[in-house]
Amino acid sequence: MGLTKTEIFSEQQNQISNIAKAFGHPARVAILQHLFKINSCICGDLVEEIGLAQPTISQHLKELKKIGLIKGNIEGTSICYCIDRENWVKMKTVLSVFLDQDLNEKANCC
Repeated sequence: MGLTKTEIFSEQQNQISNIAKAFGHPARVAILQHLFKINSCICGDLVEEIGLAQPTISQHLKELKKIGLIKGNIEGTSICYCIDRENWVKMKTVLSVFLDQDLNEKANCC
């Protein structure tokens, strides 16, 4: 399998790609929606809510945490996860700039 050569792309292109990857699995979308709904969560609650195995949930949480959309605090033997609001706003800005590109152009396509 070839290398992705992410270094040849801009920081913004890599950010958008990482965000798209995070949203590319319905379990991650469900996790984010659940965290917004209750404003914090312990991983065991997610297993019950989402209906996937603990290791699977942990892997999805790891991916969301890696790009900074969630953060986690250790509370006893559990980790309490929540949305990283500051990074969420940054992500929305990056996506808005990307998605609003068409607003600057007149339709000139076939």
